[in-house]
Amino acid sequence: MSSTLNRVDFRTDPEQYRHWRLSFDGPVATLAMDVAEDGGLRPGYKLKLNSYDLGVDIELHDALQRIRFEHPEVRTVVVTSMKDRIFCSGANIFMLGLSSHAWKVNFCKFTNETRNGIEDSSRHSGLKFIAALNGACAGGGYELALACDEIMLIDDRSSAVALPEVPLLGVLPGTGGLTRVTDKRRVRHDHADIFCTLVEGVRGQRAKDWRLVDDVVKPARFEEAVRERAQALAQGSNRPADGQGVALTPLQRTESADGLSYRYVNIQLDREKRQATWTVRAPEGQVETELQDIVAAGAAWWPLQMARELDDAILSMRTNELDIGTWIIKTEGDAALVLAADAALQQHADHWFVRETAGMLRRTLARLDVTSRSLFALIEPGSCFAGTLLELALAADRSYMLDNEDESAPAQIVVGERNFGAYPLVNGQSRLQRRFYEEEGPLEAVRARAGQQLSATDALDLGLVTFAPDNIDWDDEVRMMLEERRALSPDALTGLEANLRFGGQETMETRIFGRLTAWQNWIFNRPNAAGDKGALKLYGKGEQAAFDWNRV
Repeated sequence: MSSTLNRVDFRTDPEQYRHWRLSFDGPVATLAMDVAEDGGLRPGYKLKLNSYDLGVDIELHDALQRIRFEHPEVRTVVVTSMKDRIFCSGANIFMLGLSSHAWKVNFCKFTNETRNGIEDSSRHSGLKFIAALNGACAGGGYELALACDEIMLIDDRSSAVALPEVPLLGVLPGTGGLTRVTDKRRVRHDHADIFCTLVEGVRGQRAKDWRLVDDVVKPARFEEAVRERAQALAQGSNRPADGQGVALTPLQRTESADGLSYRYVNIQLDREKRQATWTVRAPEGQVETELQDIVAAGAAWWPLQMARELDDAILSMRTNELDIGTWIIKTEGDAALVLAADAALQQHADHWFVRETAGMLRRTLARLDVTSRSLFALIEPGSCFAGTLLELALAADRSYMLDNEDESAPAQIVVGERNFGAYPLVNGQSRLQRRFYEEEGPLEAVRARAGQQLSATDALDLGLVTFAPDNIDWDDEVRMMLEERRALSPDALTGLEANLRFGGQETMETRIFGRLTAWQNWIFNRPNAAGDKGALKLYGKGEQAAFDWNRV
């Protein structure tokens, strides 16, 4: 493992929060930002003016999870600030200036995934979000506001919204800012051009006229107007007013020099080969399928516990193990138990807790898709790539399935109903639709075999796996594939994998991640931003950045 001192732990709870205050009033939750200046995740900077770093966003991610699962009565979330005349000044610039390139990109990715999660809950869970901007709102602070359903700005003649990255820092508002301004809020191109080059931003009626906010309200009425709008939005939700919340108990994780281990997820590292072998396990016994038993199981219900463990493992590995470029994905256990859990997810899909569990699975699988690692699935005897767990193989860049049909325990996969749209990629397609470019013939052929145990030959014929070597060739085929992969440029692979995983149709989310992968990677590395005389390095020092004026 990386040094324990430098490792980031994404597990937290409200008792440990330093930067957020979470309160509840019937159907309305208030998530108030109150960033502790001395609470930075790493030394060397102060989190002034409600600026944030990864630690602030880890708490935000956890708070959203608490609202989703522990407070089903909540229908509207108000995101606001406890600081006077400041909502949020965005990502801490001194933190960015001190950070490695990899840290900046991973930070931006996690930040945007958290904002995507807000929009995901708005679409699927009956949660609506209001950004109550009771002070100046800039950069990543405005990007947080953009993720909400509505933005209300206090009209106090000084508070403004701004995306000042271009004039101040020599980088882009690329963690979703530019894309949400155009794709989501439909801000006109010329207005957006002006907006993104104004350090001071836009305030008052012009901000509303340009669609940068939904409403501007005088200070005397601001709190009342926010409360009224939050109650109005709550009326349209189907989250249960009398639902019993499910406590998100702490995740238990064992760490060693060679890997991570949870109850249902295990990771073994081979540092010399720069690869990790992931094993995701099926339920250990009969899975709960009756609604009362599911709710009673709570956070221990297999679909939820497995999803939480997988999510934490992805974040930990992505942030703390930068050299481990290849993830080998395996499963083990009884496929019938996975399919039983899937049937329960289908049968009780309208129940708030089951719906939130499905949302957790959807977001976790999407996090895997956008992770800059090579993903290979190995399907062997004892695997349980069925239904929900088959999504892991469908998410992989390649899948290899052992062809040992003549033996008593052959490798098999099972396509389930949940493979046909329950867990869409960020481009809105199911992984099967992405795989076959939505062509009806291949999709109908797969659907005709849904629920059946498919052999390696079947899976290969249906296009569900990449290769199906037999016992004689298996070890050599897998070894050569892994050796070839780790000989390739990781930069080239990041671009290759991202392009291939999201071929076809585009969405706001794919455009955002495309910018993170390409534009932001490039711009963050350029001397104009990151050099000794770059804008990021000189911010706050009173010295003008020295730009290379060549357009590239």
